[in-house]
Amino acid sequence: MASIRILTGSVYGGALLTARHLKQVLEPMGHQITVIEEATLGDIQGNDDALLVCTSTTGEGEVPGNLLPFYLDLRDQLPQQPGRPFGVIVLGDSSYGDTFCGAGDLMEEALLETGARKVGETLRIDALETMEPEADALTWAKQWVNQLQ
Repeated sequence: MASIRILTGSVYGGALLTARHLKQVLEPMGHQITVIEEATLGDIQGNDDALLVCTSTTGEGEVPGNLLPFYLDLRDQLPQQPGRPFGVIVLGDSSYGDTFCGAGDLMEEALLETGARKVGETLRIDALETMEPEADALTWAKQWVNQLQ
C-alpha cells in the first residue's frame, strides 16, 4: 500500500474538501494519507511518500495563496526529488479559456524540474461540468494509486 502526501491549494475550500474525501476513502483501503493545507518544502524532505497535488486555480491560472509559498520555494530552491512519484488533480472553470487549470500546469512543471516522476495523466475538473469534484477525483485517484505499485 502507498504512503501519499496530498498538497492542497484551495481558495473556497473545494480542493481541500476533495483531498479530505480522498483520505477518507483511500485510508480504509490500506493507504497512508496525509493532507497538507499549508505545504512547505519540509513536507517533502525526509520521506519518499508519493505526492498528490490537489489544487484549484485562481486569478489568471495562478496557484492559490496557501500553496503559493511552497510553489515559489520549489521553483527557487529546486530540492531534488529524483524519481519521486507525483500526480495532479486540478479544479478550474473552463470559461477562463487559456488559463483553465493553470495552477496544475505550474505545479507539474515545478515538480518535474526537481526530477520527480509524473504518474498518470493530470485530472482536470471543470466547475462547469460537475458539482461534485470529489466524485471525479475519487475515481481517478483509485486508478492512480494502482499505478504507484
